[in-house]
Amino acid sequence: MNSIFDPEVPAGAFDEFLLGALPAARTHRAWTPEDGPLPALYLSHGAPPLFDDAPWMRQLLAWSLALPKPRSILIVSAHWEAAPLSLSASAAHTPLVYDFGGFARRYYEMTYPTPDAGQLARRVAAAMPDTEPVHRHRSRGLDHGAWVPLKVMYPLGDVPVLQLSIPTHDPDRLLDIGRRLRALRAEGVLVIGSGFMTHGLPHLTREIITQGVIPGWSTDFDAWAADALARGDVETLAAYRSAAPGMPFAHPTVDHYIPLFVTLGAADDPGRPVTTTIDGYMMGLSKRSFQVA
Repeated sequence: MNSIFDPEVPAGAFDEFLLGALPAARTHRAWTPEDGPLPALYLSHGAPPLFDDAPWMRQLLAWSLALPKPRSILIVSAHWEAAPLSLSASAAHTPLVYDFGGFARRYYEMTYPTPDAGQLARRVAAAMPDTEPVHRHRSRGLDHGAWVPLKVMYPLGDVPVLQLSIPTHDPDRLLDIGRRLRALRAEGVLVIGSGFMTHGLPHLTREIITQGVIPGWSTDFDAWAADALARGDVETLAAYRSAAPGMPFAHPTVDHYIPLFVTLGAADDPGRPVTTTIDGYMMGLSKRSFQVA
């Protein structure tokens, strides 16, 4: 029996998805100032198997279509930790980073040629303090934490996309970066933190992968995070290392969790309860994704 990890046709589900997604994307209403600020998102991004997961692709597309089409997208991905704070290349047709291994050739041949994001790069750089200058790369492309979900959410590839690095693991500093990005939302910029609500890859067993068993460390961490998010309890979320059940199995490294703080910092009120848009599990990992206004 084929699965999203061993599809008969690699990304065949994505090809079928596009039959309906492209017509919907062509009629997607563009953001206008009258819409007010766009929300900020935290999404669990998947990897190449997302292109073989039809239900998850439909969820992501429905989420994007429920919002006005942004003028541009600024995304912080778990897969780019770099200091000083850095921006990806902003020229049109920014290259992709195929930062994964062991998959079919099809996934390494995918493209996502987005428009020039130079204006957004200048705006982001200007929003940061003089004490934290922003490094602008000329060639660093979009990694799979950015292009994989965005290729599903905005399949036309007609929205400028810029990626911002994660320069620290400190929640307070990440919240501050988010605060400095907050004004961009009122300019039609969609601010996204891209990670995975649980990401205990080293602790996945054959039973979890092949039989769909959800490990307790994943459900416990997800329930804890969902409760704190529903209460707008940023302090508890920031104390995840000591307060969250399921640690350190849910996050042996913290890179997939901490983009959440950039998202919360970009909210008008980081302590306001969030709206969960996607939940459930993939390969035992929580897909919980949410938006804040």
